Amino acid sequence: MKLKKIAVVASAISLSLTLAACSGTGSGSETAQNDPNQEVTLDFWSNHPGNSKPIEEEMIKAFEAENPKIKIKLTDAGKNYEEVAQKFNAALSGGQVPDLVVASDVNWYNFALNGNFAKIDDLMKKADAKTDDYVESLYDEYTIDDAHFAVPYARSTPLFYFNKDLFAKAGLPAKGPATWQEWNDVYAPKLKALGVIPLSIPDGSNYMDWYFQGMIWSMDGAYSKDLDVTIADDAGVQAASFLQSQFKNGYFQAAKDSVVPFSTGQAATMLQSTGSLRGVEKDGKFAVGTAFLPAPEGKSGVSTGGAGIAIPAKSKNQAAAAKFLAFLTNTDNTIKFSQATGYMPVRTSALSDEKTKAYIAQHPNFETAIKQLPHTKAQDAARAYVAGGGMKIGAALDKIAQGADVKATLQTLADDLQKQIDTQIKPKLKK
Repeated sequence: MKLKKIAVVASAISLSLTLAACSGTGSGSETAQNDPNQEVTLDFWSNHPGNSKPIEEEMIKAFEAENPKIKIKLTDAGKNYEEVAQKFNAALSGGQVPDLVVASDVNWYNFALNGNFAKIDDLMKKADAKTDDYVESLYDEYTIDDAHFAVPYARSTPLFYFNKDLFAKAGLPAKGPATWQEWNDVYAPKLKALGVIPLSIPDGSNYMDWYFQGMIWSMDGAYSKDLDVTIADDAGVQAASFLQSQFKNGYFQAAKDSVVPFSTGQAATMLQSTGSLRGVEKDGKFAVGTAFLPAPEGKSGVSTGGAGIAIPAKSKNQAAAAKFLAFLTNTDNTIKFSQATGYMPVRTSALSDEKTKAYIAQHPNFETAIKQLPHTKAQDAARAYVAGGGMKIGAALDKIAQGADVKATLQTLADDLQKQIDTQIKPKLKK
């Protein structure tokens, strides 16, 4: 086995653990299939990550031109990943499920574990999807017991964004800090002296837990190791204490949307997804720079994120859906999608393609995301696998940012996460 936030959605996603509790991952793709060559309309549920509806519509039009018997209905399934998950969860209890659905880094696992997503290995092979060309680390994240349950689509990593003008005014080099200690000792004090917010970070209800994942790794901690929760260990307490000090010293400021203070020049730096890159460069009225997330040499300080696309187990059009999915994520289309949004290309062939190289030459900030990709790793199970795990971690980090006792807060969190793993995940995995 290989290893975004609305409170009401946490319970909705958790409910998916019981909706298909008797099925497990073994149910795979046993639903009777229609002939993929007959006329069919596929329902594709998306939240259009990175404002991607226009490019999705463009790719659908191209697919339908090549495959006139297959029509695609693009459904607005929510404004974010959580709303898509909530809508899909409701459909499982009696509604009409789609044929393809966007599945985020923190909700695909439980749907797959409970038999709600089809195993796609054979489907994609028959669709000639060339799955060995997907970036291996991204494709293999969607694995449970050696079977894949989604393919990468709108995949991202966190980036360190900075205002080059403010850096120059503060006497800082036009590059990010190498480590969080260098940020604390050199960068943050000089930026604070300018009277701006040194760093804007999303709050706990908007993915602080995703950004803190890299920070805790860079300080030798982890949310969990395999299926053992370790966030309350000494290294986790040290990392969370550092986080708390950043808020106390006025170096970090949390916001529901960290882009707003940064784009308006109120914040000198921010942590945000690569998927925000195009919008940030367009909206900012200053020179924008990007850098890897700080981490000591040889240590990973950044996780992957974003979303893939899955084929629901109840879909009767899985073969046709796989054909569309292979097209949607082929080399040309992942290049188009990444350049339109800022998300990463999900195929190795796209990374070396001349169109990607030409785009990087014109958009050097995009190269940061590409170069950072080999330094990423999959998120810890406590966030990515536990239903509502990210929201729980985010809520705890909000408390810590506001001054709560670090050790006690993390221990309560760890006990809760471990209980969920022991009771809701371990029993459903192959021994």
